[in-house]
Amino acid sequence: MGLRIERIPTFGDNYTYLLICESSGDAAVVDAPEAAPVIARVESCGARVTKILSTHHHPDHSAANPELAKRYSAPVFGHTSDAGRLPGLTDPLEEGDTISVGENEARIFFIPAHTTGHIAYVFDEAKAVFCGDTLFAGGCGRLFEGTPEMMYTALCEKLGKLPHDMRVYCGHEYTESNLRFAAHVEPENAAVREKLARVEAIRAGKAADWHDATPSEMTIPSTIGDEHETNPFLRASNAEELGRIRTLKDNF
Repeated sequence: MGLRIERIPTFGDNYTYLLICESSGDAAVVDAPEAAPVIARVESCGARVTKILSTHHHPDHSAANPELAKRYSAPVFGHTSDAGRLPGLTDPLEEGDTISVGENEARIFFIPAHTTGHIAYVFDEAKAVFCGDTLFAGGCGRLFEGTPEMMYTALCEKLGKLPHDMRVYCGHEYTESNLRFAAHVEPENAAVREKLARVEAIRAGKAADWHDATPSEMTIPSTIGDEHETNPFLRASNAEELGRIRTLKDNF
């Protein structure tokens, strides 16, 4: 049993993911704002889409849900509190629920902060977490609907407690700018400087059109271990410190 993870560039800098159970061929689409790149990847992989998964309601993560759900006759999953604002939602989820992609099972983490209905999909055996706009490589999402206390719980008490080799699949290619900010707030952090140099080298060859980006130009996934070393938000000692850093980032 294995979970194949296809990274699909969408919109200006979004990541959509196609998760394929290697034993059954069943697949799930995670956070799709546009349908065409997803359909093209599904067809090239020969996958059978059986689920549409959303981490939160923002259109740049969910606008394509109805079109994909209709095309593949697939249910749409998201948090129960997003009923009425998550496009196409058919199967509401709560903290502690599980879902499967073929033979691969994921636990649901409820991690409100960026939005009040944000969730993550944690595939323990595959060592992969799909965390939308809560945890980024080197950063975290803006507090559009939540508080620093909520983000501290999401990052430091939930996602940050996952195994250090858990791969982090987030919603955007923000790594380079996030690490530049991290280097600003933690100038003595050698791990940040080293990772920033690696990321700058990766991104130097980026395609003019993000849709044409190759795997070698993508900085995702990170790992929980990397984030503990380089992410100033995950390294915050309390909610007050996290809120202070978030305000600095908002104005950076």
